[in-house]
Amino acid sequence: MTVTLRYEAGTIRLDVDDGDSLPPLPGVEADPRADGLAAPAYQYAAIRRALETADVYFEDRVLDLPALALQSEYELRDYQRDALDAWAENRNRGVLELPTGSGKTVIGLKAIESIGQPTLVVVPTIDLLEQWRAELETELVDSDGGRPEIGQLGGGVQQVGDLTVATYDSTYLRADDLGDRFGLVIYDEVHHLGGQGFRDAARLLAAPARLGLTATFERPDGAHETIAELVGDVVYRRNVDDLAGEHLADYDVKRLEVPLTPDEREAYEAAQGTFTDYLATSNVTFRSASDYQELVKRSGNDPRAREALLAKQEARRIVQESENKLHELGRLLDAHADDRVIVFTASTDLVYDVAERYLIPAITHETGADERREILDRFRRGTYSRIVAANVLDEGVDVPDANVAVVIAGSGSEREFTQRLGRILRPKDDGSRAILYELVSAETAEERVADRRR
Repeated sequence: MTVTLRYEAGTIRLDVDDGDSLPPLPGVEADPRADGLAAPAYQYAAIRRALETADVYFEDRVLDLPALALQSEYELRDYQRDALDAWAENRNRGVLELPTGSGKTVIGLKAIESIGQPTLVVVPTIDLLEQWRAELETELVDSDGGRPEIGQLGGGVQQVGDLTVATYDSTYLRADDLGDRFGLVIYDEVHHLGGQGFRDAARLLAAPARLGLTATFERPDGAHETIAELVGDVVYRRNVDDLAGEHLADYDVKRLEVPLTPDEREAYEAAQGTFTDYLATSNVTFRSASDYQELVKRSGNDPRAREALLAKQEARRIVQESENKLHELGRLLDAHADDRVIVFTASTDLVYDVAERYLIPAITHETGADERREILDRFRRGTYSRIVAANVLDEGVDVPDANVAVVIAGSGSEREFTQRLGRILRPKDDGSRAILYELVSAETAEERVADRRR
């Protein structure tokens, strides 16, 4: 029996030359649209291994890719080498979970070198797209000293090269065209792959080598299990404490409990009371994101549910934007006048309030790419010693060295906390410790939120 494998529109088609039955093959089923067998393209590597194990001869016409002899001058640290080796030992598949600032991009470049085939790098933001493209252009050279062709999908550019950087959105839109053009796909911030459309796009790619990079792999919705199916399990994991001291800065986290003003306390208790009274009579437990979505759904036709939802939002706003938090921020800025400080908030409005009150450059989702780049460059050069942002610096932005972070408000997400902490952990020349302050409104629900994210 001879089997021919070929790629067609996001699937692997299997043509069998006689009536002999095939052994069980991963994902392979009869294709109702055509006479033959087919499987999602992401099963390509597994199908090859199954055929080889069963000693079935097959002709592989799926990928016809050029060899790339690329190298960089980067030297891997010991844990980076261990991470890359763990990935290679898992048949060049799997997720590496490493903290922000640990050099995941460097590991990705070395993976490209080791595979030596056209590679697709998928990223969630335009900032990361530009950063990866710059790394590929400046760090990788071929055996003749030349530079590889770099393609880009996203940010107004639609060009495929031997090495291509694409946003998750662009990969989703172009997945049918990209399926048989790469031997390796790298998913940066791989937890984003859990989104429904993004995971569908990953199923259409035949690339046998797959690498996921993230600081926090698990998702509260459980979608990381699907990511493991598409990319591989976590094959190497190190947290901040594993690397602090030798490879990342030592750090301290200080939680400062700040009281509400009397007027804020009265308003908070009233709003929180309205919310909890509704929960007591509505059979909504409010223990997870799905409970919140249920409340939102009910608010569309239930006036009491809408009143409870608005009250919850008002209570959250009061504790996140309390006047005493802003006074405490001022004290911290004075205490760290000689340090580089990043202030994190939970809302754009609060970013602008802090920026105006303390004359701090602000970065929000409304900040243009050129302005953001200029602010970060001035922060890097020391022209600015502090910046304030909401969520736009949590991931996907190469933040210059800072040694102090102040979290005025945030969610209960461990991922958000880890990423914000990672922004201040680049090793310091003088060996000094980094410090992150959490400002928490005392005797409010925000205390539980802070406990959850820690």
